[in-house]
Amino acid sequence: MRFLTQLRSQKLLSFSLLVFTLSIGILIGTLINSTVRADKGQATAPDATPLVTPKAIPIGNEFTKLAKVMEPAVVFISTDYIPKQPQISKRNRPPQQGDEEGEEDQQDLFQRFFRGMPNTPQRSQKREATGSGFIVDKNGYILTNFHVVEKADHIKVRLHGDKTEYPAKLIGTDPETDVAVIKISVGRPLEVARIGNSDAIQVGDWAVAIGSPFGLEASVTAGIISANGREGPQQFQRFIQTDAAINPGNSGGPLVNANAEVIGINTMIATQSGGYQGIGFALPVNTVAKVYNQIIQNGKVTRGSIGITFNNNVKPEVLKALGIKNGVIVDAVTEGGPAEKAGVKKEDVLLALNGKPVKDGEDLVTKVSDLPVGTEVTVTLDRDGKKIEKTVTIGDRSQVHRNNPRLRDFNEEEEETKPETQTSRFGIGIRTLTDGDKETLNFDEKGVLVTSVEDESFADSIGVKEKDILVSINRQPVTSVEDVKRIQATLKPGDAVAFRMMRQNGLSGKRAAWNGFFVGGTMPAVVK
Repeated sequence: MRFLTQLRSQKLLSFSLLVFTLSIGILIGTLINSTVRADKGQATAPDATPLVTPKAIPIGNEFTKLAKVMEPAVVFISTDYIPKQPQISKRNRPPQQGDEEGEEDQQDLFQRFFRGMPNTPQRSQKREATGSGFIVDKNGYILTNFHVVEKADHIKVRLHGDKTEYPAKLIGTDPETDVAVIKISVGRPLEVARIGNSDAIQVGDWAVAIGSPFGLEASVTAGIISANGREGPQQFQRFIQTDAAINPGNSGGPLVNANAEVIGINTMIATQSGGYQGIGFALPVNTVAKVYNQIIQNGKVTRGSIGITFNNNVKPEVLKALGIKNGVIVDAVTEGGPAEKAGVKKEDVLLALNGKPVKDGEDLVTKVSDLPVGTEVTVTLDRDGKKIEKTVTIGDRSQVHRNNPRLRDFNEEEEETKPETQTSRFGIGIRTLTDGDKETLNFDEKGVLVTSVEDESFADSIGVKEKDILVSINRQPVTSVEDVKRIQATLKPGDAVAFRMMRQNGLSGKRAAWNGFFVGGTMPAVVK
C-alpha cells in the first residue's frame, strides 16, 4: 500500500514538473514574440545612415563635349533589297593578274563588316540591314560606305533624337574606295559634321568612333590611332587603323579626332569572331573629300590612267641590279591605251612624272589618278640603261582598263543600278523591272514592280501588295513607269479601274510560282 502511495506521489511530481516546464516555455515565447513585434516598428539598422543622391551636376570632359558636338550630325541608315540569285561576290574576289596600275596579287586580309544584323530570316526574299552615316551639308547630303547602301531598293535615314524615317536618294558611289553619297529632305537646315585633315593625324592620337553598332544608335567609343597607311583590299584604300570599338553597324559612321573633326569613315574590321577585337579601319577623310566632291559635281568618280600594269612588290635587289634606286618596272602595256600610243614598252622602268621622281607603284597611282583626263604629262623612262622621255595623254581609268575583270565588275554593277522608285497616283511606289529583277524573281514577262503601298490608299483598298507586279491597267499593257503615268492621267474620279497583277504563291524558284489575277475598284475623288 505504501508502495502505491509512493508511486502516485512520483507521478504527480513528474506531471507538475512537466506543467512547469511548458509554462516557462510559453512565457519565454511570448516575451520573444513581443520583442519581435516591437522591433518591427523600429529601423532594421538603427545605426545606418540613409543614402541621399546629390543634385545632378554633369561632370563633363573632352569626350562629353565631343559627343554633344558630333551626335546631331550622325545618322542611322536602314536599307532593304531583294537579292539576286546566290553568286560569288565580285567585290570580295581576290585581285586578278594584270590588274590596273599596281594592283598586286594579294589575299584580302581584312573581313568587311556589313550593315549590322539582318532583320529578316534567311529564307525570306526581302533583306533588311542597317549602318551609319554623317551629314556634311545642311541641305541633307550624307556620307556613308558604299557597302551600306549597295543593292538597296530603299534607303531610309533617322536623325539623332528623331524617330522619323526619311527616304534617302542615292546621289553617287565609288566602289573602289567604298564611299557613297545619299541625300534626305527634311524641310530645315541640318547640323553638319566638321571635316578635319587626316594628313595631320599621328599614331597615339585620340580617336572616337560614332555610329549604330548592332542597331544601337548614337553609340560613342574611344581609342587611339594605332597605325596609318594600312593597305586595303582595293587599289585606292589606305586606311587609318584604330582600337576604338567598331562593330557591325558602325560602318559608314565617322572617326573623329579630339577636336571633334571627322578624320575618316569607319569601314572595316580585322576579326576572327565577327565582332570587335581591337583592330578597326577608317578611310581617311582627305580621300573621302576628293570622292565626295567629284560625286556631287559629276555623279561619279573619274580617275586618270596611263594604261600600264606592274608588280608593286619588286625587291630592292632587282632595282639595284638594273642600276636604279626608285621607279616602276612596266610589266605590261594596255593595248590601245595612252602609254602604248606614246611608245612606252614592256620592261621600261618609269622613273619620273613631269620631272618629279616616282618612288614606287603607289606613288605613281596617286599622282596619275588625280590628274584630269586629257592632261598631257612627260614620263621619264629607263630603257636598257638609257633615259628617254615620252609625252602621255591621261586617259579615263574606267575606259583604259575596261577589260580588266575587276573594273568590269564595278562598271557592270553601276550599269545594273535599278531605276529610281516613283510614286503613282494610285498610292503605290513602282519601278520598271530590270533584267536583274527578272532573273532574281524568275519572271520573264514585262511589267512594273510594286515597291511600296501607302496605307489607306486606293491600291491598299483593292488589295495590292508590295512585290506584286503590275502588268496592265484596264487591259492596257504596262511595261514601264511611263505607261502607268500615261494611263492614270486619263482616269477621273468615279472611273472604273482594273489592275492585272502577278503575285508569287510561295513556290519561289519555279516559273509556276507566279499567279495572275484582276483587282479593281472605282477611282476616288481624292487619290492618295
